[in-house]
Formats: sequence, structure tokens, C-alpha cells
Amino acid sequence: MTLTLYYHPLAAFCHKVLVALYENGTAFEARLVDLADEASSAEMRALWPLGKFPVLRDTARERTVPETSVIIEYLGLHHPGPIDLLPSDPDLALEVRLWDRFFDLYVSTPMQKIVGDRLRPGGEGDPMGVEEAKAALQRAYAVVERTMRSRTWAAGDAFSMADCAAAPALFYAGIVSPFSRETHPSTAAYFERLVERPSFARVLEEARPWLRSFPFHDDVPARFLGAR
Repeated sequence: MTLTLYYHPLAAFCHKVLVALYENGTAFEARLVDLADEASSAEMRALWPLGKFPVLRDTARERTVPETSVIIEYLGLHHPGPIDLLPSDPDLALEVRLWDRFFDLYVSTPMQKIVGDRLRPGGEGDPMGVEEAKAALQRAYAVVERTMRSRTWAAGDAFSMADCAAAPALFYAGIVSPFSRETHPSTAAYFERLVERPSFARVLEEARPWLRSFPFHDDVPARFLGAR
């Protein structure tokens, strides 16, 4: 197998790359990494000493590719499929990159702050930081709501890298700081389109056994846990 993805099925940024891989039916070996286990993470850390996943290894080209957006662009350049996740038109590509960064920086990042705080030992939480992160998410939701009133996908009419970023970002953010059809109808409708996308539906199905380890497990909607 030429491509190996070092990942964890619960991690939002890993979901982003998995969506891109599944969109194009790209063949790869999935190598599950437990960052808390030195033996499990040693191989990935040897390739990328910062120890952040996902990391893509392309043995055919002897390349190690970290960082989600770079991985997706790399796949488009060297392992293209039928879905062009980054348009060839320069202006459209800029729009895709803008929304890709938006969902990573302004949705995923504050979401991870909230989740990370839940994992801290007792007495070491940062309640002010959590409130700031929740406020940041509400500002981001307002931008998404305004934008998605006139769009099908994040950057326009075509599914793109920006939607690969949006899917896991909104999934986890919606658990820790909910939005709804009542408060954010366009955002909620967009999220449903993402959930119905076969690539992301597959990611969520694969994540289901792991969701019970998510710090906000009790807040995960029953439909994503397989409950009836």
C-alpha cells in the first residue's frame, strides 16, 4: 500500500482527512495511533516529531505529509480522484482555502479548548477560557449562518476541502455548544447535508464505537450512537 494514514477515529482533524480520502475512494492503510501509548505512537513520532495527527506517509514518493489542509492538497496533486476538492480556478481555490481555515481556526479550535478543559484534573479547569471559547463559537456560528443562507456547500455550489473541514468541526462543536434549526436554521440545514454525505456518514459510523470515550459522551445525539 503506497499511502499510510496515521490517525485516531475519534479525532476531528483526522475526520477531515478521512472525508477527503473517502470522497475519492483513495486506497490507503489506516494506522491507528494512541498518543498516550509510547509504543503505539513511536512510528508516527519518528516521521513527524511534533506528534500531531493525522500524518500521511507516501512510500512511493518517500514523502511524509503532516497538517490536514496540506494532506488534502497533496492528495489532489499526486493521488487525484474524481472529486476535485480544491478547484483549479484561482479565485475559487482562495474561497475554499478561506473557509477551510475558518472551520479549522474558528470552529475546531475553540471546540477543542472546551473538550480539552473537560479532560483536565479536578481543580485545574479554566472556566473563563471555556466561556470565551463558547462565545467564539457563537460568533463563528453567526458567520456560518449568514453565509449558508445562499450556499449549498461552504465555498459555493461544489463540495470541497472546506466541507471536509466543516463536517467534523460542526459535529463536535454542535455537541459542546449546540446550534439548532430554531437558532441557526441555515447552519443546521448545512450540517444535515454534511451528515448525509456518504463520505462523512462513513466517518461517523467508524467513530461510533469510540464516541463513548468522548468527554461529552452524554451530550452526543442518540442518532450518532446508534440508539433508537
